[in-house]
Amino acid sequence: MKLVQTHIPGFPRIGAARELKFALERFWRGELSDAALQETSSNLRARHWETQRQHGLDFVTVGDFALYDHVANHIQLLGCEPARFGFTGSESPLARYFAMARGDGAHEGCGCGHNGAALEMTKWFDTNYHYLVPEFCESAAFELHSQRLLDEVAEARAAGHPVKAVLLGPLTFLWLGKERGAAAGFNRLDLLDRLLPQYSRLLMQLRAAGAEWVQLDEPILGLDLPNAWRNAFEPAYWLLNQAGAQLMVATYFSPLEENVSLACRLPVAGLHVDAVRAASELTSVADWLPAHKVLSIGIIDGRNIWRADLDATLATLLPVIAKRSGPVWLSTSCSLLHVPYSLAAEPALDDEQRSWLAFAEEKLAELELLKSALSADERVSGQVARGFAAARAALESRRASPRVHNAGIKARVAAQASDQDADRRASPFTERQRQQQARLGLPAFPTTTIGSFPQTSQIRTARAAFKRGDLSTPDYQRAMREEIEHAIRKQEKLGLDVLVHGEAERNDMVEYFGEQLDGFAFTANGWVQSYGSRCVKPPIIYGDVQRLRAMTVHWAEYAQSLTAKPVKGMLTGPVTILQWSFVRDDQPRSDTTLQIAAAIRDEVRDLENAGIAIIQIDEPALREGLPLRRSRWDGYLAWATKAFRISAAVAADATQIHTHMCYAEFNDILPAIAALDADVITIESSRSAMELLGGFASFRYPNEIGPGVYDIHSPRVPGSDEMADLLRKAARVVPPAQLWVNPDCGLKTRAWPETAAALQNMVAAAQKLRAEMEPS
Repeated sequence: MKLVQTHIPGFPRIGAARELKFALERFWRGELSDAALQETSSNLRARHWETQRQHGLDFVTVGDFALYDHVANHIQLLGCEPARFGFTGSESPLARYFAMARGDGAHEGCGCGHNGAALEMTKWFDTNYHYLVPEFCESAAFELHSQRLLDEVAEARAAGHPVKAVLLGPLTFLWLGKERGAAAGFNRLDLLDRLLPQYSRLLMQLRAAGAEWVQLDEPILGLDLPNAWRNAFEPAYWLLNQAGAQLMVATYFSPLEENVSLACRLPVAGLHVDAVRAASELTSVADWLPAHKVLSIGIIDGRNIWRADLDATLATLLPVIAKRSGPVWLSTSCSLLHVPYSLAAEPALDDEQRSWLAFAEEKLAELELLKSALSADERVSGQVARGFAAARAALESRRASPRVHNAGIKARVAAQASDQDADRRASPFTERQRQQQARLGLPAFPTTTIGSFPQTSQIRTARAAFKRGDLSTPDYQRAMREEIEHAIRKQEKLGLDVLVHGEAERNDMVEYFGEQLDGFAFTANGWVQSYGSRCVKPPIIYGDVQRLRAMTVHWAEYAQSLTAKPVKGMLTGPVTILQWSFVRDDQPRSDTTLQIAAAIRDEVRDLENAGIAIIQIDEPALREGLPLRRSRWDGYLAWATKAFRISAAVAADATQIHTHMCYAEFNDILPAIAALDADVITIESSRSAMELLGGFASFRYPNEIGPGVYDIHSPRVPGSDEMADLLRKAARVVPPAQLWVNPDCGLKTRAWPETAAALQNMVAAAQKLRAEMEPS
């Protein structure tokens, strides 16, 4: 058997115990120096490289680490920081980096014409990771600033590791950006000829620094690309190949389809493909890829946490390896950024459930086992046999477990799916709107927030004490009621029209619900980076889902009892619960979503019976779940929107149903968003300066809409005039009678002083618009 090597596209960077998160937040509070933050980063990289080598990987991956975001790294690396920030060159690279990521208040109100608002943020393909969007204009210039990356290569080599550096490919980097302030007809692809020389210089530097390979990530090869972009690949890589580095183009998340031949004939030394998401293409790639090139097979799932079926995996690999005369590498399908660090930090999981799972470290062990199995080395044959036997037993345990399957749940969902009225409200929107206006009596431009308020140290301390058993249930509930009353009183004082209870009792908008539903399991430390220092701990959907009891009614009733103003009942929608969990892979995702929808439907009914007049069912992940290939959109959107409607359709006409979506592009799925038939949708739009609303206007979105007027992911507090200007923009494209006023997203991650200041300005902006729009 030929020698098979192993590597990975990337590794989790936040740390086994979220060390980077806590260091970043201390740095932002001024409690940690630049040098100390860099030392934490260096220690994490060293630990992650050593972990990769301990599991037998032939190369460590260098360049996947980022203090905030890997796309932001490339903006600095390639010297294309937006001019609007007004950087003079006297600032440190770190200061500029975080100004782009979090906003820069240095130019607020100074009249210099610069704009320090944070870069727009959106979803990384179909994941729940958020990247910072590069901004390009026709005068954009690129200038290489490679020292940080070269230093990391030197660190890895000094530790004795063979290095494979990783970069975003130039075409993907441009694709991920947006044109800003450019003349009509400008296309950011026009900048490729300016960008490629910087990449060539960098590749020569990496080669000289001792990087044995350079991985260039081009996941856009899995998209429906315009011909101009497809045609740019071969000449671009012909030029890059002249730099003399050994290049591996990496694709992931999607089948290549019509781009298989293109990817295989690129003038590079190797090609990495996602053999999990695009398993059906592996044989074609093996046939098309020239024999002298390395075929890197992403055979271990980098997106989900289920233990691999090693027997099936080996059966897939053997014929491909046998037919290839050239070198073969084994890898994870994509970067392990999207899975937790290690099961070693999960002592509370029972043995059966643990046996079903594989986090990042365990996936490295799976690669090591596969490599050993293919080596025919008798010295490790016993270890291989034991590893394969354990995987086989775990798989059989999961297939047969009564914890996984519930015939009653399946029957209910099947009946609901066949009921033609299960996903229809009783009346069309215009009639519902009339009844809701009569019931609620709201002013023009009604103000509200998205749901959560700051999770203070007191809230977190009380929750932790309750989980440890140090705080009794009555005392915990009393503490949460105090926080809810605090939030209600704050909102009344600020003058908001529709209030929320603040979600003090919720650890996370998905985990909170999963903890109260059958079919979910939970980790103690299964953290995954969402953006910057923000980490989420996705639940694990391992079995059939059902609601056992009311989940939110007690808290909503209490909040509503404190005020005469309407208080929204707050729920997370079925698609978002699905997308932000690790989902079982033994049945279609649509089936799991419809099970969750049935549970949320029960909660909507109970909230309405408790007198809650407005119920928000958040679906920020609807766009995120969209398949990357348009040919598969219709099927997904059909079951995803149906699941939402099943959740909401039980509500009476006079009950107003809201939904919320954020940090994704929605204009290309507006018919599906309209098909949700929510009475009010709130969306992120401030970072994009309301550009999202152009699509809503041309589509003539039929229901009410709340475009976010300020960015909650930045500590910056915009003024009321700035928010009023955004509202005027919105009112030019959406009828004012349909407009709501709200932030971009929930306020959980912010502090109360900045939250109160921003909301005060938001209410003032709404009042300005009311005065302007009143008939004279």
